[in-house]
Amino acid sequence: MLTGSCLCGKVRYEVRGQPQVMYYCHCRMCRKATGTSFATNMLVRAQDFAIISGQEALKPYRSSADEFRHFCSECGSPVYSEAEHRRGILSIRCGLLDGDPNICPSYHLYADYKAPWYRIADQLPQFPEEQR
Repeated sequence: MLTGSCLCGKVRYEVRGQPQVMYYCHCRMCRKATGTSFATNMLVRAQDFAIISGQEALKPYRSSADEFRHFCSECGSPVYSEAEHRRGILSIRCGLLDGDPNICPSYHLYADYKAPWYRIADQLPQFPEEQR
């Protein structure tokens, strides 16, 4: 089982099932939400994800018409997002994981929107938008 927590430790979660995929997201929203060149995300089934402490500290933000991003209201750490087009699947921010998920990134998403100062140097597939 995987565990994770926000920067201040108030929000803690468990992933009780196998992640579906890990990927790098270069979309503008992930860049803004993380303050970095890209976000490393992991897709997990909603039924396999559980907030074990700090539920009251989570704050949702509607980042687009069908997506909510959930942050710790204490420290600002981005925890996960959920979208109508991915019903039943959550996107977990991998930087909050406490240990090794035994999975590595498989591709770059929204590569056309990558930060202009960042050069993708690996050989992973690059997609201009989300693969639905």
